[in-house]
Amino acid sequence: MLFLDELPEFERRVLEVLREPLESGEIVVARARDRVRFPARFQLVAAMNPCPCGYLGDPTGRCRCSSEMVQRYRNKLSGPLLDRIDLHLTVAREATALSPTHNDGPDSATLARQVALTRERQQQRQGCANAFLDLPGLRRHCGLSTADEQWLETACERLTLSLRAAHRLLKVARTLADLEEVENIRREHLAEALQYRPAGQE
Repeated sequence: MLFLDELPEFERRVLEVLREPLESGEIVVARARDRVRFPARFQLVAAMNPCPCGYLGDPTGRCRCSSEMVQRYRNKLSGPLLDRIDLHLTVAREATALSPTHNDGPDSATLARQVALTRERQQQRQGCANAFLDLPGLRRHCGLSTADEQWLETACERLTLSLRAAHRLLKVARTLADLEEVENIRREHLAEALQYRPAGQE
């Protein structure tokens, strides 16, 4: 796992180098006449602030960043790089209350077991995790009904998602179905997967 905090603060040329290993799981080192391939399959987790000061959308109104500043900050990340990140989540600022908040959701141990069972299900079905499905595997294991396929095509066109983003979206939807132990991808899985992708990637 590779965790990059304050993602836009890294040099753009450094981040762009990640694109190929994220796609192929390999990195090529070229020196003089030699080219050597090394395995480089990793899970990328990255974090960033919503704006340069970090307070955009804060209910206190502390953010003083202009829209131009926010756009310039976000433009440090290229569309092709963001295209290769499957889940984009906005996390609210943590409350400062000292008393612990009540959580009705499952605990970490329960979630870990669910994830382990889901990965095992994928291994038994196709020999790899959904994230590593190639195009033939995608067609075989991520099939949609005609109506859902048309719905997804319309959604991708409306959000100007690339073909790569659409393929990754299907893998996420397949995983959501697996977590629910559902054999076929449903419309609600596609809709949830769409929520994790920002629009307008090229």
